[in-house]
Amino acid sequence: MCSVYDTVEFEKLGIPSTTIITSAFKKAADFQFRGKGMQGHPYVVLPHPVSNFQPVQMRELTLQYVDEVASHLKS
Repeated sequence: MCSVYDTVEFEKLGIPSTTIITSAFKKAADFQFRGKGMQGHPYVVLPHPVSNFQPVQMRELTLQYVDEVASHLKS
């Protein structure tokens, strides 16, 4: 998983990238992307919180977002 900073740096190098966050961090991600000149860059938003998920629950949740992540990585 990449931070907003990492995503921006990869994109500058021409490497498609995305950031995965939980909904509690949407405003922060928008602010950071805007501040780095990449306003509107797509990122993946999971429900918040996920820290209490058991491994099986996290796997099920992750599988729901695979296509979205992949779509962000297409050049």
